[in-house]
Amino acid sequence: MPFLPVTKEECDNLGWDSPDFVYVSGDAYVDHPSFGSAIITRVLENAGFKVAFLAQPDWRSKTDFMRFGRPKYGFFVSGGNVDSMVAHYTVAKKKRADDAYSPGGKNGKRPDRAVIVYCNRIREAYGDIPIVIGGLEASLRRFAHYDYWDDKIRRSVLFDSSADLISYGMGERSTVEIAERLASGESVDSITDVRGSCYAVDVRFTPYGARECPSFENVCASKKEYAVSCRIQQDEQDFFRGKTVIQRHGNKMLVQNPPALPLEQDALDKVYSLPYMRAYHPMYETEGGVPALKEVKFSVTHNRGCFGACNFCSLAFHQGRYITTRSKESVLEEIKLLTKLPDFKGYIHDVGGPTANFRHPSCKGQEERGLCKGKKCLAPYPCKNLDADESEYLDLLRSARSLPKVKKVFVRSGIRFDYVMQDKNDAFLRELVAHHISGQLKVAPEHCSASVLDKMGKPHIDAYISFRKRYFELSKKEGKEQYIVPYLMSSHPGSTLKDAVELAQFIKRENLHPEQVQDYYPTPGTISTCMYYTGLDPYTMEPVYVAKDPHEKAMQRALMQYFNPKNRALVEEALRKAGRQDLIGNSEKCLIKPSAHKQINRTDPRAKRNYNAAKKKR
Repeated sequence: MPFLPVTKEECDNLGWDSPDFVYVSGDAYVDHPSFGSAIITRVLENAGFKVAFLAQPDWRSKTDFMRFGRPKYGFFVSGGNVDSMVAHYTVAKKKRADDAYSPGGKNGKRPDRAVIVYCNRIREAYGDIPIVIGGLEASLRRFAHYDYWDDKIRRSVLFDSSADLISYGMGERSTVEIAERLASGESVDSITDVRGSCYAVDVRFTPYGARECPSFENVCASKKEYAVSCRIQQDEQDFFRGKTVIQRHGNKMLVQNPPALPLEQDALDKVYSLPYMRAYHPMYETEGGVPALKEVKFSVTHNRGCFGACNFCSLAFHQGRYITTRSKESVLEEIKLLTKLPDFKGYIHDVGGPTANFRHPSCKGQEERGLCKGKKCLAPYPCKNLDADESEYLDLLRSARSLPKVKKVFVRSGIRFDYVMQDKNDAFLRELVAHHISGQLKVAPEHCSASVLDKMGKPHIDAYISFRKRYFELSKKEGKEQYIVPYLMSSHPGSTLKDAVELAQFIKRENLHPEQVQDYYPTPGTISTCMYYTGLDPYTMEPVYVAKDPHEKAMQRALMQYFNPKNRALVEEALRKAGRQDLIGNSEKCLIKPSAHKQINRTDPRAKRNYNAAKKKR
């Protein structure tokens, strides 16, 4: 089938009196399986439902939400592939100039807090019609949460949006079950037992046996209570052992049912075999298309979940830590389909996922008891039970690169270098270097300070050093000039100025010249955001240093680009405040040379006065 209908006329042409459901998205309509909206709408269509797609509606009134008339059963609403506030604002809270998920890359096509605004307009139009919210924005804001942009605790998005249900995480199963029950005539108020969903009830009807978080009122009043709440929510995000979690908001109780069961391999294969158009809707052609498609059009997702579970990443709280994979046959069939597209040039840009080189659970115990509470599989050091074996992924890559019309298969999405180094057979790394690098490999050590890496939930820097050494040895052996681009982050909770100086020294030793640097961004639903807000580690309740002053954050960021003349003043100030004046000088170990005014001070009193006057003016 072609694109889903986007106008009432298209619905009429299909012979529909009305759609069963209207799917509302904060993104432009791109029918590609890298877009959650495409997957959910195609899954609903495959289940037999008539679905109309309302992309980036005009939210200034209810009119656009009535485009298709009243749907037979209700609305599904998503803010898009990313949280609308992250899409709109930089970490400095400045408005972004562009939006890769909008036509022509132009910002302003969706409102701030899109899920809330869309739902409120739907209520204006259709009163008590069933509304189910999902996608990243709803999923990560399902409990009372710290909101960086308001700098305060906000209620669960279920209450602020006035929606009936949240479908959190990977929502294929829960969405279809909810849709089928609504279609059978069941009231949305009675749908309270779907795994992977949240609902609200009067506190008198709170379910028994649930694990209770501190209430909205309590987490607003106490940062310690917020940290407790965060840990409970994270600990129960496991489909095998996770319990129902409840959190009181006034006289209402938010109820999160246990996470949805992950899709079995044949079910996941089915999701990716649905008839996606693999393109943006033609209505965007005159605006230049949708930029986000370019990055993924010739990429293939082979897995879900990430047992790496970095503290600053929302994946563990959204997709979960358990690994599910598509079959080799399913992935190869998709690649064959890509080779038939008219603009295919012979290159598969990525065969990956949240972490590309994960193809099975981290250990056999997960199949019997789920993932361990409060522990990480890879950090600070690999678990002794870790099963590091990349042979299945390597076999997949070998088969992919041997397909007709395929010139090259690249791996660009996250490779866990620490996992690579635990694999006793280095065949994967050897063939990665020989066949699957497009000149440079991006990996994410993030920092070098052990204390900061511990707060990030990342392995210590020794793992990266070992990987880097082996990577360049193999590249040289292959006669290839290939590089590593390490992602590094400033101002993460736990990072002091001294830690930032240590990172700058690491950058100098490694001869790195990062053109762009990443300042820590507190996004909803992560352990790191909890640390940022509370100043506490939710797993130890010990204090955590947090750089919140904009000037200190600017110094930490400048140290990562100490070599840039524009950053010189900030770098010198940071070094002096950190007590590291020894790094100001002419020796090889120094980050910056002495400032010119020191020499002027010794020889020209008038120049000294001019310098001081200029400094005071600045």
